[in-house]
Amino acid sequence: MESIGPLEQSLHTARALVLADLAVDDVGAPDVVSMVEDSVVQRRWWVEQWPEGADFVAGLVAQDVQDAILERHGRWPLCPVCGAGDPHALEVEPELGADPHWVCHKAGVKVAAIGSLGTATGGAPSP
Repeated sequence: MESIGPLEQSLHTARALVLADLAVDDVGAPDVVSMVEDSVVQRRWWVEQWPEGADFVAGLVAQDVQDAILERHGRWPLCPVCGAGDPHALEVEPELGADPHWVCHKAGVKVAAIGSLGTATGGAPSP
């Protein structure tokens, strides 16, 4: 059996983390999973061109999927912190960096690491 290299591992990890966050909100419909797969394909080329960016892939895939969901379905993930006012989506921070998190800019707080949204929303913890 062939081992998976670090670049491919970063893509598999990114896919798993974003799918875990999607599952928290039951947003794992086939078209949404296809959005994740499309992003992973695009980011594979990106990380092959810039291997030092492998630690950034999870945040980039999360942003890609968030943008694609916004175009087709609406905002995701909705902020679990702010109970009043207009519903708003969390944002990925840093936009291009390691250790990406979902952040509420309105409240100015980190909500959860990418892949751990379930722990912040009362859902099942991500593996």
